[in-house]
Parts: sequence; structure tokens; C-alpha cells
Amino acid sequence: MKQKRNWKKYAMEFISIFVAVISAFALNNWNENRRDEKAATKILTEISNGLQKDLNDIKINIGGHKEGVHSCKYWRKVLLNKNFTPDSLNQYYLALTRDFFSVQNKSGYETLKSRGLELIKNDSLRFRIISLYEYDYQSLKTMEENYFEMQFQENYFKDFNRVIAPNFEFDNRGNIKKMNLPLKISKKEKKILMAYLWKIQLNRNFILYYYADMEKKIQILTQNIKKEIENES
Repeated sequence: MKQKRNWKKYAMEFISIFVAVISAFALNNWNENRRDEKAATKILTEISNGLQKDLNDIKINIGGHKEGVHSCKYWRKVLLNKNFTPDSLNQYYLALTRDFFSVQNKSGYETLKSRGLELIKNDSLRFRIISLYEYDYQSLKTMEENYFEMQFQENYFKDFNRVIAPNFEFDNRGNIKKMNLPLKISKKEKKILMAYLWKIQLNRNFILYYYADMEKKIQILTQNIKKEIENES
């Protein structure tokens, strides 16, 4: 009878210890999950803030490329001796071959990579984040800064300036004052410049299409991040 009571006593002690251990483990696991959730929310907020800055930079570049397209149309009118606005000469002279950099705020994503991408439990959201930073952003940066076709200043300015600049008149401070018309250029030079304008406009429209797609992806990702943060709150 005494052995039976001891067995029950030991069994109760074992169960108590087992429950205590399991409870402690569960609590520790809950605390870790909670810490991960807070860390994920903080990182997602940082990524979201960075995306807003990226959108602003993208809008600036879009505006610049659109002005470059307008510049092509402007100089086409000049070469074809059609009506154009002389007051816009300096503006479109500068904008024609202007290049742009792709500025990307990656601090939030770099923090996520250092903590582990699996910190984002939502598979779809994690995939969108990785795809944007590892593929879309890299492609955009390559096109803007390294793709030879998109280096307008390097490829076209020298030849364009060599033909056009002799027709400029400058003021006492060395600023362009006006352009003498009709332009004194040969038919061959005119055709070469027309081909340049066609190519510049084509490439700028191409990257504008890519920028428009990037804007949509960033906006969708921003909305998904917002929903994820709300769900974790």
C-alpha cells in the first residue's frame, strides 16, 4: 500500500515537472516567435519607408527621361526647320543627352537578409521582396548605369555638339544667347543627327516603360507590406 502511494507521488511529481518543462518551453517559444514578429514588423516598416523614397527617386528619373523625349521632338523640329520655341533652346540642349542614376534604398532589405529571409513568414510577400531587390532593382540599375545603349552623354553628345554648337551665339558671360537659323549643316550631318534623335527617343521610351512597371510593383509591394503589418498588430 505504501509503495502504491509512493508511486502515485512520484508520478505526480514527474507530471508536474513534465508540465513545467513543457510550459517553460512553450513560453520560451512564444516569446521567440513574438520577438521575431516584432522584428519582422520593424524591418517591414523600414522597407516600406525605403520604398516610398524609391518611388520619389523613380518619379524624378521618369520626369527626366520624359523631358529627354521632348528634347528629341524639339531638335527634330529644329533640324527640319519647323516652328519651335527659341526660349526653350538651353533647356532642351541640356536635357537631350542627360543620363540618370538609379538610387535605391536597400537598408531595410539588407537588415532582413542579415536576420534571415525566413523571418518573413508570408511566402508570397517574401517572394515579392526578394524579386524586387534582387532582380528588378538590379536590372534597372544595370540599364541606367551600365547598358551601353542608355549612355546618351557618352554616345551622342560629342557628335551632336560638334554639328550644332557652331550655330550658337554666346553672350559676354559665355552663355548660349541664341541659335542662328537656318542651321549650317550638311545633308549627311542632318541625317546622322536625325538617326541619333530616333535612337535616343526609342531608348528613353523603353526605359520609361520599365519605370512604369517598377512603379506598379513597388505600389503593390507597399500595399502588401501594409496589410502584413496590420495583420501582425
